[in-house]
Amino acid sequence: MSTYAIAADTFYLPTGPVQGGYLMVENGVFGAHLTEKPDCEIVDKTGMEIAPGFVDTHIHGFHDHDVMDCDPAAVRAIARGLLENGVTSWLATTLTATTEQLEDACHAVALAAEQDGNASDENGGASAPGARIQGIFLEGPFFTEKHKGAQNPAYLCPPSLEKLERWQQAAKGLVKKIAIAPEYEESPAFTAAATAQGVVVALGHSDATIMDAYRCIAAGASVFVHTYNGMSPLHHREPGMVGAALTSKEAFAEIICDGHHVNPLAAKLVIDAKGYDHVTLITDCMRAGGMPDGDYHLGELPVIVGGGTARLKDGGSLAGSILRMHEAVQNIVAWGVASKPEAIYMATQAAAESAGIADVCGSIRVGHPADFVVLSKDAELHETYLGGACVYTA
Repeated sequence: MSTYAIAADTFYLPTGPVQGGYLMVENGVFGAHLTEKPDCEIVDKTGMEIAPGFVDTHIHGFHDHDVMDCDPAAVRAIARGLLENGVTSWLATTLTATTEQLEDACHAVALAAEQDGNASDENGGASAPGARIQGIFLEGPFFTEKHKGAQNPAYLCPPSLEKLERWQQAAKGLVKKIAIAPEYEESPAFTAAATAQGVVVALGHSDATIMDAYRCIAAGASVFVHTYNGMSPLHHREPGMVGAALTSKEAFAEIICDGHHVNPLAAKLVIDAKGYDHVTLITDCMRAGGMPDGDYHLGELPVIVGGGTARLKDGGSLAGSILRMHEAVQNIVAWGVASKPEAIYMATQAAAESAGIADVCGSIRVGHPADFVVLSKDAELHETYLGGACVYTA
């Protein structure tokens, strides 16, 4: 592979934005940022900005495919589509379902991940690139009913290490994150055991008290699932799950910034309380992402998409989103609740750190895969690069 240097107005490095200079890309990985022009091919992106590829740690589907289709081809189709959103790494996210369905979904993701980087697909043809599958996020079934949202209540159950082991085996070790409701008696012990195995434990879809949540945080839980949505609200006498999310400084708070799930000022409250470095932008996008309005399904549940939202036909609850990650970054900036560098950080390094995958994605570091996006000064996505090669142009 070739060696070249990118010239651009701004580079979003781990130490913060740097104006001008040149970023080396050597055989598909990042090299150093230089102030002097190097003696090699120059890829001129003058007038543009270079940021790490976005990392979506909570996304179910795109382009009418869903992780719960339990089909490696569907997972790969999602990965290809995500490049259109500036996403270069993601966690394939499941839904509450039977133990067997989740085994099948985990196995399908593992098979799809094995194709990452292969020169050919299963039919011997050229394999189209897709966002890197960095692992699996099991969103359920260890939730409770009151704040189930679009999770199927028929399959809700207490946390079980035996089930996690089955899913991890089917996933060939790719389960990186699992969400639970902390009010179950089993939750603290499950949290301690899962985190000891290297699985990030997230808290969500729960009517827990603040002390329920804090018991799991003490046991190792470190993420709150789509903060505000699907959790006991903040009250001055019982701060609930939202109170735990706002006050637990070391835990990360996911947030869906589509303008429908969370009021912009509520998003500002989370960012101000926790610091932008502990807030993770997610899309929670379902299969209707990138598709026309109409009828779809989230798992087994019928959904109607229109007006920028996806809602359950039965009851009208929000059922994931159709948000694209580059839009989330733009929204945060447009709302005035965070700066552009902070918004980019929340969609890249903070996201990767929250899922325990910051060693392979989320920042422009020497030796990391050269996965990056080319943005305009108003954060519009122009190009997506994967391993130093342009894989999407807007």
